[in-house]
Amino acid sequence: MPGFPKHERLRKRADFLRISGQGQKIHTSNFLVIRQESPECAVRIGITVSGKVGNSVTRNRLKRLIREFYRQNKGLFAAADYNIIARQGAARLEFREVCQELGRALHRLVKQQC
Repeated sequence: MPGFPKHERLRKRADFLRISGQGQKIHTSNFLVIRQESPECAVRIGITVSGKVGNSVTRNRLKRLIREFYRQNKGLFAAADYNIIARQGAARLEFREVCQELGRALHRLVKQQC
């Protein structure tokens, strides 16, 4: 998968736990974005969509939308580990709305960092 290769993904539970415990958090109405400095100097993304958000079709659709946002907006992500957690209301969003909300969240993270 050229747009989201394995080296750009968070895959280990320990990484998700490290980010959740120590990372900067930005809350939006439908997402929680957590950013933590990476041990490597690269961008790695984890996507979490729990069963509370919807059935498997809904969860997988939402993960596809978030991955596509990442592919189209790699320049917004600084070298760090990110976990994007979808909340219940995210299931009803269209791609454009996902992009707007996550884009604003990333801009807020950059402002906090400066």
